[in-house]
Amino acid sequence: MKRVITYGTFDLLHYGHINLLRRAKALGDYLIVALSTDDFNWLEKQKKCCFSYEQRKSLLEAVRYVDLVIPEESWEQKKSDMHEYHIDTFVMGDDWRGKFDFLRDEGVEVVYLERTPEISTTQIKQDLNTTQK
Repeated sequence: MKRVITYGTFDLLHYGHINLLRRAKALGDYLIVALSTDDFNWLEKQKKCCFSYEQRKSLLEAVRYVDLVIPEESWEQKKSDMHEYHIDTFVMGDDWRGKFDFLRDEGVEVVYLERTPEISTTQIKQDLNTTQK
């Protein structure tokens, strides 16, 4: 069985996220999503989420492409996750291109998928903020 992993916040789940998950799942048999915890998002990424970790996890678990959701609690855990979950392919959006190439040293394929260009969580939040003023 070929195992694929991706990481992210997945706040305000939208069709761009679904496209990424669908394409990531197509690269293997089993897709694991490492979902950024609330503390990790706030303390390390300076992101405030609209939905809690548990709510975002519940949404991801309802997506047919996702087989398992695990917490992402630090930048450093990626190396150990590759071994703990027996990962074959690591997938991220192409806005991270080159940032995780070091994982190839852990024996995994690293793939950067093109993002869905016309949508982003940041843009949705900005649009909502503008319409509420």
